[in-house]
This record gives sequence, structure tokens and C-alpha cells, in this order.
Amino acid sequence: MMKNNQEKYYTQEVDVDPESIYCHHDLMGELLIPTHKHDKAQLLYAEGGIVYVTTETKTYFLPARHFMWIPSGVEHSIHPSSEDVMMRNLYFPNEIDDEVFYSKEGIYPVNDLLLQMMLFTNRWNGDLKKESRNFRIALAIKAILPQICGINLPLALPFPKEQRLVKIVAYIDDNLSENIHFSSLAQKFGFSERSLYRLFQKDMGMSFIQFFTIKRMLRALELLIETKLTVNEIALAVGYNSPPTFSNTFYKILGQRPSDYLKGMEILKQK
Repeated sequence: MMKNNQEKYYTQEVDVDPESIYCHHDLMGELLIPTHKHDKAQLLYAEGGIVYVTTETKTYFLPARHFMWIPSGVEHSIHPSSEDVMMRNLYFPNEIDDEVFYSKEGIYPVNDLLLQMMLFTNRWNGDLKKESRNFRIALAIKAILPQICGINLPLALPFPKEQRLVKIVAYIDDNLSENIHFSSLAQKFGFSERSLYRLFQKDMGMSFIQFFTIKRMLRALELLIETKLTVNEIALAVGYNSPPTFSNTFYKILGQRPSDYLKGMEILKQK
């Protein structure tokens, strides 16, 4: 019989020793870690698929070669795209002199230095006691993050609260391969362009074009990771007739070209 989620995913053990750094590496094995929070901040790095992290206000998309920083006390649930996703977690106690970086949720690319340091922790599990060698190594991982993580990537989308917008977002989800025009969208759902623009800004905190662009890029990420489609085929699948335009947009959102992202995936598979 399967252990319940709270036992299986060790969430009750993270804060037992408030001064330790807690480490846990494991295959997901299931498709949900229910909503929970902990007193320690979390560095979550995943391999083998996309992990969706849902907070009270947003869903974050954590792809391979990226990590998410989750500050202490933030309620969240975790939904991997596959049971075979490998999760690497380090949980850090708060420190009085912590930089502002550690107080904000964010997703960041993993460079070669951080990747090697995370892989070095592969055999660790459980509490890393203060003043132990492994504790000091883990603390060094935390210390370098503000220096190497200059870009907090916009790999998150808010939940629509207004019921009319819920229907519009569902329509967008179902038609990402189409070049949806804002004017046509407004007309289809009985809005003037001006009123729909205001509704997006008020309810989502972003414009339609920002929302639609991020939606398309997140779908492109899923296809890059989970299929064998070419970059050109993925561009068409998310509504871009011009592969260069798709590549440029992907670069603006993720800081690298789709082709470079695929190369990074291949390097990761060789580790």
C-alpha cells in the first residue's frame, strides 16, 4: 500500500530541525504533492520533464535546466508532467542577513557551475547538520544564487478570477496554434476591445499580448521537452508561421534560443 502523500514526500520532516539544511532527491512516483508550506526556503531543481508549481495566485512552469526558489511560508502544490521526473530539493533556514533575492519566488536558468554543484549533492538525503562539511557546501550553493541568477524568468501565469475571463483563457488554451487576433477575440466574447483590454489588465495584471505570448512559449517548452518535433514544427504548433520570429520571442522570454535549449537537454541526459 502506498504511503500517504505527506509521508511519501517528507514534507513533515523538513522543519523538524530548524537549524539544519534539509536535502531530498527522489523520483516523483506520483503526479501530485498536495498544497503545503514549510518554514525553510526551498530550492527545487527537476530533471526529466516539466514541474508545475501552483501557489495561491499563480502557476509556475519549471522546465529542465532551471530551478525554482520558493521562500519560506509560501503555500504551494507540485504537479510533475511525469512520475519519472527527478526532483532535487534543498531546504534552507532563514538567516537574519538574507538578501532580498531570497524573499521572492522565481525561476532561473541553471548554469554549468550550479548544475555541477547540484549533481554533487546527489547522494545526500535528510538533515545536513550545522557545521558539517555538507552543510557548508549546501550553504555555498545558496550563497552564489544572487550572483549567478540575474534574470527571474516570467515562466508563470496568474489565474483568471473573473468568470468571463476564465472562458476566454480556456479558449486561448484550446487554440494556441492559431494566430488569435485581439479584436476577433473581443468580438467573439461580446466585448469591446477597450473593455477586454481593461479586464485583462485588472484581473491578470498583464496585457492580452503578454499573456498570449507567455502561454505560447510555455507550450513550446512542453513540446521541446516532451516530443521529438523539430523547432520549425514547434513554431507552427504554437501559431508562428515564421521560425525566426518564434526563435526571437523564445529568446526574449527564456534567454536562449530553442535550438540551444535542446542542446542543453542533450547535455543533461549525458550526466
